[in-house]
Amino acid sequence: MPSRVEITRRILFCAGHRVMGHENKCAGLHGHNYQAFFHATAENLDHLGRVIDFGVLKEKLGSWIDEHWDHAMILFEQDTEAIEAIKGLSSQKLFLLPSNPTAENMADYLLNEVSPKMLEGTGVRIVRVTLKETPNCSAEVSLS
Repeated sequence: MPSRVEITRRILFCAGHRVMGHENKCAGLHGHNYQAFFHATAENLDHLGRVIDFGVLKEKLGSWIDEHWDHAMILFEQDTEAIEAIKGLSSQKLFLLPSNPTAENMADYLLNEVSPKMLEGTGVRIVRVTLKETPNCSAEVSLS
């Protein structure tokens, strides 16, 4: 039986968010030092015996995170109250997510929206994303 090789690239970023409708303190604006773990695989290893060079994952996925999420306020696109408050700050980067920015939804967005676009044409696919909000709290989303 052939084995499947999976590699993992960690990408760090800082961002703020709030969980609209949350019953506790996460309803307020706050931030995290996130760690995103991208688990990648390919049908075949390259001529050097790799899924892909780790630097390519950093370049492609890390550049998207740097541009869109790092030091940004990530909000649910329907959270008009918070969006208006943040738009009043001229220097604040804002990213609108189509769902509430829970760790689960953010990991899902990285897996199903960001990764396929950023890795198109590489022969590599991200099969799982783990997003750590804190050392004790993380969410993991996998392809079915």
